Amino acid sequence: MPSKSAGIIAYRKRGNIEVLLVHPGGPFWRNKDLGAWSIPKGEYTDGDDAEIAARREFAEELGQELSMPLTPLGQVRQRGGKLVTAFAAELDLDVRNIRSNTFEMEWPPRSGKRQAFPEVDRAEWFTLDAAQEKINAGQRPLLDRLKLLIGR
Repeated sequence: MPSKSAGIIAYRKRGNIEVLLVHPGGPFWRNKDLGAWSIPKGEYTDGDDAEIAARREFAEELGQELSMPLTPLGQVRQRGGKLVTAFAAELDLDVRNIRSNTFEMEWPPRSGKRQAFPEVDRAEWFTLDAAQEKINAGQRPLLDRLKLLIGR
């Protein structure tokens, strides 16, 4: 059974529509850009509610809890098989003040040393066109759905 993630596409209207994407932390992602960005999201299990999981992951990755209503955008399947359920929320967030949780891994490989890295090393606002290039290819249909939702 494929793993499942839930996340939130935050968007704002500033002349153009902009979406908030996050860049994964850790040494593997350090020099990757195009196709490496994602909506803030995280895994959940069959017994969990996708919207609750999306809110939890947004708070963990950005340090910002959301209480506003979310609009469902449906589900997509990424290339590796992971199912991503997404929701949309209109909000403005200062990306200079994000606070991400951390994860630990052995680094460098086979060194026996464990290091902590932020789950998200940065967040940025992108126009829809720029986001299409930056986001993981499997999540691109979510941007199309957001466009339909907001009528642009």
